[in-house]
Amino acid sequence: VIRCRAAVAWAAGKPLSIEEVEVAPPKAGEVRIKLLATGICRTDEHLLQGCFPNAIFPVIPGHEGAGIVESIGEGVTSVKPGDKVIPLCLPQCGECSFCMNPESNYCLKCHMSEPQNLLPDKTTRFSCKGKQIHHFLWVSTFAEYTVIPEYAVAKIDAAAPLDKVCLLGCGFSTGYGAAINTAKVKPGSTCAVFGLGGVGLSVVMGCKAAGASRIIAVDINKDKFAKAKELGATDCISPRDCKKPIQEVLTEMTGHGVDYSFEAIGRADTMIAALASCNMSTGICVMVGELDSGSEISIDPLLLLTGRTWKGALVGGCKTREYIPKLVSNYLEKKFNSDLLITHTLPFAQVNKGFELLRAGK
Repeated sequence: VIRCRAAVAWAAGKPLSIEEVEVAPPKAGEVRIKLLATGICRTDEHLLQGCFPNAIFPVIPGHEGAGIVESIGEGVTSVKPGDKVIPLCLPQCGECSFCMNPESNYCLKCHMSEPQNLLPDKTTRFSCKGKQIHHFLWVSTFAEYTVIPEYAVAKIDAAAPLDKVCLLGCGFSTGYGAAINTAKVKPGSTCAVFGLGGVGLSVVMGCKAAGASRIIAVDINKDKFAKAKELGATDCISPRDCKKPIQEVLTEMTGHGVDYSFEAIGRADTMIAALASCNMSTGICVMVGELDSGSEISIDPLLLLTGRTWKGALVGGCKTREYIPKLVSNYLEKKFNSDLLITHTLPFAQVNKGFELLRAGK
């Protein structure tokens, strides 16, 4: 058993508490990882506010990290102690019907099918003050050590700087992959990206990499426009400066609407606006943002009847164990610069300050 620090969420709506926790050794098919860096993602905020489906408190949040394998359980073959790895918030078991389908990146071991609050044997590896602590998406990167099933761990290049590539565990791959894999953006096309946080800016990078000729970035926070343009946006608009609904503005700017639109915020009104802003015949709208658990959206069915496609994307539509190591290699080859997404670097003890910055749009 390893004793280490972790940021524990004891209840919804409360700040994280830095605690000493006990992390049990890995059982068969499991990997124990020493985490060296983690990003903060909006999904963690959903969890802390009690808006994430089927989560159980107390829990150690965090799902966007990178570390080094400390030890392995019986039967583990794909990683060994000392390997650099990224834990995967979307597993790839390789055996379920979705994993076997080359067109799917879903896995039946994912939290949407069976909650990942406990490891597959229905027990936890975390305890604190004599109480069991739950896992989050099996990953729980807000701990100095964590235990994860082997099929939710990706071995990455030994040269990778972990404090930079941790973003590839969720935020960057989610946005970049939504453009490349889910929408399959074509060269010369027009795109609109709603929301310019880490995920939305990653969508912008993906659209640029795919050769889009026009990338219109939409956000009410104009402080984000300079970085959006640096990463490839051709136009930046704040809906607050528009006299008409943003979908009408985008339609007028492009003639009949954009070829591809992406919602990377997680709001019902912006999801409808994103759908309405892509062209009515061949337009594709990708839902990347996450609504609160139990939310519903009402749309005019005519938005779809004429031919638009509305689709969702989990972790950028990629088979995670295969794709994320490739993204790390692409990062090392300087095919994109995800470092520009990093706004602040904080010591672990200041994790709550990180959430304050997130809530302030900083």
